[in-house]
Amino acid sequence: MKTTQSRRNFLRVSATGALGAMALSQYAFKTAPDLSSPAVDPKTFGVALQLYTIRDAMKADVPGSLKRVSDIGFKYLELASYANGKFYGYEPAEFKKIVTDLGMVILSSHTQVEALGITLDNAKKMAEDHAKLGVKYCIQPWVVEEARTTLDSYKKMAGEWNKVGGIMKQNGIQFGYHNHNFEFDKVEGKIPYYDVFMVELDKDLVTMELDLFWATKAGQNPVEMFKKYPGRFQLFHMKDMFTKEAPFYKPVTKDFAPVGAGLINFKEILAARSIAGNKYLIVEQDSTKDGKPFDAIKISMTNLTTKLLK
Repeated sequence: MKTTQSRRNFLRVSATGALGAMALSQYAFKTAPDLSSPAVDPKTFGVALQLYTIRDAMKADVPGSLKRVSDIGFKYLELASYANGKFYGYEPAEFKKIVTDLGMVILSSHTQVEALGITLDNAKKMAEDHAKLGVKYCIQPWVVEEARTTLDSYKKMAGEWNKVGGIMKQNGIQFGYHNHNFEFDKVEGKIPYYDVFMVELDKDLVTMELDLFWATKAGQNPVEMFKKYPGRFQLFHMKDMFTKEAPFYKPVTKDFAPVGAGLINFKEILAARSIAGNKYLIVEQDSTKDGKPFDAIKISMTNLTTKLLK
């Protein structure tokens, strides 16, 4: 996800807050259809879009923006606006109907959490609201900078997220965590992603939504991650990059590219999906060079359905 101050204000996510979601047992993606026919519906590939990619359009026109997403061929959606029991300003049933009428399904949600942190009451409330929407996953998308300073702060998060995952599981939702690059930087000589999260998070209660862009920017090899922690990565954030750089850990960059238009070896990564335990691919592009996110996601969809998922 985008990691500027505006993004943090948009999500208002604390280090101690998060939501959950329940695991699925079957892959959502079908074997790639025969593309010899021009009439193949891109929706049959089961690709999702993180709506943060088109956040400005969603603020201006929710139904119209979602129709454009459906017309491009996305089957699933991951949300990025939850507040006061509503999604993009709509009651759960209202928003779900808009999406369903367009032939799409709400897969997951990046959630807003109170700055004071997690409590049993707000976790239950958010689980109930998301259950009404029918999401399969809720994802903790961010950790504020001041909470990333010690191993104990990371361990505290892991313990609380396990509790949230249990609450969400009771509501039929799988909880997950979405990484950036800072989790791979050393803290007190340890790497929080590996030495805390992958060790202390209950794999049945907290899955990992692996952002392939940010992991790669941090110098990680996704395929090696899958081999070391098989079955832990039910969701992939699909985003590409134009530039190969030395590993860095500040979550600030504008080097975002449509999927398949950059340098990431997605074919190698997708060939290892079964090892990862991956179920869904979610396209996200935090920003574009020309300010045209709909053009970018159309390129991503074309590349996925004609090159990468064949």
